Amino acid sequence: MSDIAFFILETAIKSLVILAVIATLAGLATYAERKVLAYMQRRVGPDMVGPKGILQIVADMIKLFTKEDVVPSNVDKVIFLLAPLVAAIGAIAALAPIPFLPEFELFGRTIRPIVADVNVAMLYIMGVASVCVFSPLLAGLASYNKYALISAARAIMQLFSFEVVAGLALLSVIMSVGSLSLIDINAHQGEHGWFIFKQPLAFVLFLMASFVESNRTPFCMTENETELVAGYGTEYSGMRWGMFFIGEYATMIASSILVTLIFLGGFNSLWFIPGGIMMLLKSSLIFFFFLWTRAAWPHIRVDQIMNLCWKVLLPLSVANVLITGVVLI
Repeated sequence: MSDIAFFILETAIKSLVILAVIATLAGLATYAERKVLAYMQRRVGPDMVGPKGILQIVADMIKLFTKEDVVPSNVDKVIFLLAPLVAAIGAIAALAPIPFLPEFELFGRTIRPIVADVNVAMLYIMGVASVCVFSPLLAGLASYNKYALISAARAIMQLFSFEVVAGLALLSVIMSVGSLSLIDINAHQGEHGWFIFKQPLAFVLFLMASFVESNRTPFCMTENETELVAGYGTEYSGMRWGMFFIGEYATMIASSILVTLIFLGGFNSLWFIPGGIMMLLKSSLIFFFFLWTRAAWPHIRVDQIMNLCWKVLLPLSVANVLITGVVLI
């Protein structure tokens, strides 16, 4: 097989594997979240379908695929049907430049668990994340529902605001490495140490912004049942409703992997623990932290979130960039 044919086949297989794995993990994440929340809040959680309730995922999937797909009469149908696709496709497309595991040998060839190793990976991810903002906006505008419209406006407000914080937090890391490639950032930490110790403020800022990108408590203004019913997804049902949540859980998984790659040493080995195992352990720990925070913290008011962003986090992120520049000089 020629190198070009092998490259095309390899890329297609890696894309399909990542798509299948992320979709499966998104389903497992819903089960893990319900179990973790139930344990922390002294409830039972799923326990009726399958051993320990593990087949509840299958039951939910069957329900989503078979539930009636209702499209209200007054909505803008084209945009209404397009919004869930933007959420799911955008979240999965952001995974393309992310190296999930160390490279390995297979059939005499070196396999790199990354779809596209581009030199501007960080810029690409931030750009795709910005495109995902259109999903709640389109859903809210097209739904002909005042609660969905308010939720869409709040979603745009929080996502744009915290993307500035996330970008400035990553800028300090990029300045330290001198590259936008996640491979280079991972290699730099293998030689010079983890960025969580060298850039602790950037770590906290990016992690908080990741909560907003994933619509996670306590920084979630888009779906608060006491105010907005079900947010911008109020009018959605069936699989279209499920695609919003597939996008959210895929974003949460991607955020866990990104935090691991950028701040926690990535897939570099630690002592006797191989790099692949370290990647899984650290990503799982960050994902668990998402669930733990939801169980422990209530929603924050809209004005509190925006004050925190513009009056506290933004000045801190700018100061962190300036300090990093002074130290590098």
